[in-house]
Amino acid sequence: MSVSLSCHRCGTRYDEVRVRCACGEPLWIDAEPTTFTWDDRRIPSGIWRYEDRLPIDRPEGVARAAGGTPLVRTPGLDDVAGGRVFVKDESENPTGSYKDRGSSVAIPHAVAAGDDVIGTVSYGNMAISTAAHAASLDRECIVFVPEGISPVRLELIAQYEPTIIRVRGEYGALYEDALELSERLPISVLVSDAPTRISGYKTALFEIYESFAPETPDVIALPASSGGFASGVWLGIRELERAGAIDEPPRLCLVQTAAADPITRAFEDGSADPTPMSPEETGETIAHSIGNPDPPSGARALAAVRDTDGVVVSVTDDEIRAARRRFAVDGGFCVEPASATTLAGVSRLADRGGVAAEDSIVLVPTGTGFKELGTGETDVTTETVHGADLSDRLESMLSPRRE
Repeated sequence: MSVSLSCHRCGTRYDEVRVRCACGEPLWIDAEPTTFTWDDRRIPSGIWRYEDRLPIDRPEGVARAAGGTPLVRTPGLDDVAGGRVFVKDESENPTGSYKDRGSSVAIPHAVAAGDDVIGTVSYGNMAISTAAHAASLDRECIVFVPEGISPVRLELIAQYEPTIIRVRGEYGALYEDALELSERLPISVLVSDAPTRISGYKTALFEIYESFAPETPDVIALPASSGGFASGVWLGIRELERAGAIDEPPRLCLVQTAAADPITRAFEDGSADPTPMSPEETGETIAHSIGNPDPPSGARALAAVRDTDGVVVSVTDDEIRAARRRFAVDGGFCVEPASATTLAGVSRLADRGGVAAEDSIVLVPTGTGFKELGTGETDVTTETVHGADLSDRLESMLSPRRE
């Protein structure tokens, strides 16, 4: 595929590799407008079934395992969501999150361009994914994390043996610093909305539509942090529209934590750009991976929502906890708190009459909850029974269910 970068806002196009337009907006890679059908996309598997829509050929390493995640009809969640629920389980990616879609394109692309050192600014899923994909291609990786990173997260990142640098001071400023470092030093720092990452993310939208074909989804719900994943999904929608593969786009529902929700505030105010939240305005949240007070792709995420007649909502930690429990107890999915926001957000949308019972609703849990286990409070009720008494105890427990 020929590669051309463009800005969604001003339309400026670039041939050289860069992240941001002169107007300040993040760039993405445009695919050539061609026809798009599903019947010829069976081999290879994963995101590489759309290889002709990506800026690189299928690479070696763990990138080959990215994508191809299941779309599961989950009727146990219908009542809380207010429609017919399908779960696009991104925890099935190699490192347990959708970030592998971006890393599987961005890192091999950087390596092909001659970059020997790969970096990223993250202390969560993107750090883990970047380190894993760099290791898979035998490239050095440097991960910039905040000084106060938790030991659990540090262990998850460190297993791939990158160089981990704790950064003291304002961690949010590292986004701009990373872009400058990539220009000055022999390191390719792949930030959250690097154009090659966004290209990888659009494959989640392609897979959703391929799974639904010939039907189409009505609502797609995503957690929103930097706005990068929403940008990728919107890019996928735009490509399918240009190819004549869809007539009406799905309504995008972006969900933020109420502790850091600048995109929600801008949506409700009718603003085109989110206003960064100050440290005093930003609260603590269990959905730490989306607690972003200054999203670099926030304006593009807002444009995606408005282009699809969608919505942005915020949810509280209590709503997130309740939704996470529903994912597990009624759906069988272990999701991270950020991912549980999708169900909480759609539930709030249903209360407003924003979805109908016949609507097909795709919830996209972006990361596994197994990485989070052991990091919070638990309240587990158990009992101990002697082995000799086990049969009698089970008999007394199960007897009422037979009546």
